[in-house]
Amino acid sequence: MIGIIKYRAGNLASVSNALERLGAAYFISDDPEELEKADAVIFPGVGHAAAAMDDLRAKDLDVWLKNTSKPVLGICLGMQLLFETSEEGDCKTLGIIPGRLKKFDSSQDKVPHMGWNQFKVVKEHPLIKGIDNKQFLYYVHGYYAPTNDYTLASCSYIEDFSAVVSKENFMGVQFHPEKSGNAGSHILQNFLDLVKEGR
Repeated sequence: MIGIIKYRAGNLASVSNALERLGAAYFISDDPEELEKADAVIFPGVGHAAAAMDDLRAKDLDVWLKNTSKPVLGICLGMQLLFETSEEGDCKTLGIIPGRLKKFDSSQDKVPHMGWNQFKVVKEHPLIKGIDNKQFLYYVHGYYAPTNDYTLASCSYIEDFSAVVSKENFMGVQFHPEKSGNAGSHILQNFLDLVKEGR
């Protein structure tokens, strides 16, 4: 059973619809005790980092996330909040993955980065098994995580940034797999398989 974290910045409908298409059992909750019953957690997100962190703190979801040993998949802002700090609202985020989120330079190109783009695999991982630089995935973001030791795949827009990251039980994707057609469904299925296999 997959728990989808409910908070002010969660894009819940599209994620739950994607799981339904894959036949995955799920529930939506903002209660840490209830989320503790899940086998794994999806941490979706769209919106402003500082406001999202305020809402997570108000529900004690920040503490629960930092301490859970369950597989966690952060999507878009959910991935970004796994890092330490963000230029967006100059805020502290969850601090699970080292690094600070930066804003794209709007003097170089249009911001936000919006639309279909590819990624380049940096490290093999079960989450991105079967995906390579030929598939296109859907991105919408004005801030980015620089590439680092935990980057599994990088994408290039204005400059290289982390498209997929992983540290221990935490995984994150900058794009929206739930809006990325077959390639996105494949990545979500990889996450479900990884959970089933108990990795």
